[in-house]
Amino acid sequence: MKKTIKLALVAAMALGTTSAFATNGSALIATGAKARGMGGTDIGVSHGAESALANPALITSVEGTEVQFGGTLFMPDVSYKMKSTGGLVPAGTTLADGQSAADMSMIPSVSLATKVNDNFYWGVGMWGTAGMGVDYRDEGGMEMVTNLQLMQFGVPLTYAISGFSVGVTPVLQYGALDINYNNGNTDPNYAGTGAGIAQDLAFGFNLGAAYQIADVTIGLAYKSQIDMEYKGQLSSATAPFAGMGIFSEPMGDKLSTPAEIGFGASYNIAGSTIAFDYKQIKWSDAEGYKDFGWEDQDVFALGYEFAAESWAVRAGYNYAENPIKDAGAIALADFGGTMTEFGGNALNTFNLQGFPATVESHITLGGTYNFSKQTSVDLAYVYGLESETKLATMPADANTDGNPDTDTETTVTHSQQSLSVQLNYAF
Repeated sequence: MKKTIKLALVAAMALGTTSAFATNGSALIATGAKARGMGGTDIGVSHGAESALANPALITSVEGTEVQFGGTLFMPDVSYKMKSTGGLVPAGTTLADGQSAADMSMIPSVSLATKVNDNFYWGVGMWGTAGMGVDYRDEGGMEMVTNLQLMQFGVPLTYAISGFSVGVTPVLQYGALDINYNNGNTDPNYAGTGAGIAQDLAFGFNLGAAYQIADVTIGLAYKSQIDMEYKGQLSSATAPFAGMGIFSEPMGDKLSTPAEIGFGASYNIAGSTIAFDYKQIKWSDAEGYKDFGWEDQDVFALGYEFAAESWAVRAGYNYAENPIKDAGAIALADFGGTMTEFGGNALNTFNLQGFPATVESHITLGGTYNFSKQTSVDLAYVYGLESETKLATMPADANTDGNPDTDTETTVTHSQQSLSVQLNYAF
């Protein structure tokens, strides 16, 4: 049974076979087109069936049954440049650079919600929720290739009474992870360090509550941590560094999806809706991410919608500080003779070249056109403003004598664009 479910999820994820960078760390700012057009606000404002994952208590806006089929074309622009900062090679000399070829992917979204009676609502959905990756295989240097993809299947169950509603969405998550790079081997037949794609299935849950009074809606949401394990991935990727003495032993293979807790509110007047969300993503508690030194993210989202009888327009802004921080890199001048001192440099190298989830600010636009009372289409455009992150990275061995002799600093430049389309049918 588990294998059958996994195969079904793999088939659905075939829509997104290239690496995808998400936006708040490795998590999308939102999964549905309506929320994405409003800056990712989805905790205190209802978007119909697409609210099932963000806050299941908000599917109560569905009047009968609503089905939404959507997808996001995701287009990250990521590059890196490693320069000498002193030592054998003159400071400022470029040692390696590259442009990631993982610049386009498709992320699917399907939601259904139905009203059983005035008190009970339920639904079902499948959503691409997170991912990140780079492809530097033709760019020299470490030739890093990484690819993380997450998809969730959930069944929202909601009870409502007197303006108050509570909901739960049990979640089955499918994940796939691949990490491959060249650790310095010049043999043209060398396939790189990696163990091939690893997959896992695990369960979690999302909780939500909402209260509506007059034109104000207030929402609370919680997403549980989902513990994932990708056999042979992080352990294989960090083994060469452990062999050099940088880590005491290879990392484990757990890379958990972090817990989230959030609050949202919205106000509607004369066709205009203003929404605000705050949530915290618990990277520092999640296996794998905490090993790489990721810090918790405070995410702030602001959205606006104006809705007429047959159309609506939306805009928004989303901000979350980069969770990747300096892991404690040292310079050769402070090198005491043991390679374990370069553990911080190694983590910085992995974070910037393999998982540079560094975009912080996002501007969003969106809209809806109603063809009839039953059918409509949503559009959303999200632009992740370009960010530039610099950290000290692994010292280079410029004269190839087996000893580090050149300090390095890596700069990652990262921006994003995405276009979401969603078809809605209500009956």
